[in-house]
Amino acid sequence: MNIDNIHNVYFIGIGGIGMSAIANYFKSNGKNVGGFDKTPTEITTNLKKMGIHIHFEDAVDLIPNEFKNKSNTIVIYTPAVPKNHAELNYFINEDFKVIKRSEILGEITKNTFCFAVAGTHGKTTTSTILGHVLKEAGTNATSFLGGISENYNSNLILGGSEISVVEADEFDRSFLKLSPTIACITSMDADHLDIYGDHSALKQSFIDFAAKVSKTLIVRKGLPVEGITFGIEERADFDAQNIRIENGAYIFDVKTPSEIIKNVKINLPGKHNVLNAVAALAMANSFGISLQVIAKALLTFKGIKRRFSYKINTENLVLIDDYAHHPTEINAVVNSVRELYPSKKVLGVFQPHLYSRTRDFIDDFAASLSEFDELILLDIYPARELPIAGVNSEWLLSKISTKNKQISTKENLVENIVKSQAQIIVIIGAGDIGELVVNIKNNLTVEN
Repeated sequence: MNIDNIHNVYFIGIGGIGMSAIANYFKSNGKNVGGFDKTPTEITTNLKKMGIHIHFEDAVDLIPNEFKNKSNTIVIYTPAVPKNHAELNYFINEDFKVIKRSEILGEITKNTFCFAVAGTHGKTTTSTILGHVLKEAGTNATSFLGGISENYNSNLILGGSEISVVEADEFDRSFLKLSPTIACITSMDADHLDIYGDHSALKQSFIDFAAKVSKTLIVRKGLPVEGITFGIEERADFDAQNIRIENGAYIFDVKTPSEIIKNVKINLPGKHNVLNAVAALAMANSFGISLQVIAKALLTFKGIKRRFSYKINTENLVLIDDYAHHPTEINAVVNSVRELYPSKKVLGVFQPHLYSRTRDFIDDFAASLSEFDELILLDIYPARELPIAGVNSEWLLSKISTKNKQISTKENLVENIVKSQAQIIVIIGAGDIGELVVNIKNNLTVEN
């Protein structure tokens, strides 16, 4: 496929975090871009401001005529789109070039020096830190991010075509479309079992991904893959040591295979973010960037929207927004909160994401959510799935040991949160709960 010969690029599911980064990339490179999404969001609003045509009804008649020329149009879709989607089927039946997001990302990056970050957890933060480090180090890299970087207010760091940074997404084995030069695997926890069937099949896909790396593979110490290791106080090749907290920031030393750098600082909460920072450091250092330059860049990294994002941060009230949607991720959030606010009451507000994930990890979800002092559950966000009989928030709630717990509708959520006496409120989930946070913040600000 020669991307240069493509004039029109049409996205089905353009508002997704990964899809929108690619849409932004093509628009910035002079292509005519349009697409469909289910609902308007801040992301689609920003894309429309760039001059991208977007509509929100699945109707072939709404596709602009210029995107119906198959000779110079490519159609990109997300796997989250249902198979009966009218627009998707129109393009397939009319024999357009129709490809998944992972395939176009593979095409964009195949002729680049490609940094790829894989893992069931940590890849968004790690790749965003890495993209920032490469930018600050003066490289001309283009980074496709799975979150909105606070430094750039974007999920795309636009640079040249020689170096790329991408998230290597394990969902439906998408990362096997990539050609990574330097890669990292942060974790291989069970997830996406609706796709893989069992954990061993998921692990095998990571092993297959590792085999595609052409130069350097960096892996979390303890994972069943050979590579340069990173970790925390565990004799890894890149090892964070002497970790301490000062004013909410983490300060630590890093031992590398050749030297030690002291007093590295990141303004992110939680030891899991120390791990993410060390992974990014290892990738950048393997590329040839000095530890001193990397440390300076880490100091200026501001974080990612919906990754432990403070919406209110006062002595009496804290509101945190986080994308966590897997038990391991929820545990990381809870641990960070307890570390920072050991004596304060914490309310968790969680929207489960996917029926299958809720079913597959029901007991793990119950255990992690039981760590909150109070808990409010929303209904399960279905995303790409149809309901599964018996799998609902009521079932999850019944397994949670927290005494002060309830299920709320979205309409009553603000009212239920305001009633709480908790000083720390944590909003978590990967569905549309993030769209509710502004209203929650405004009402809490008024009340307090």
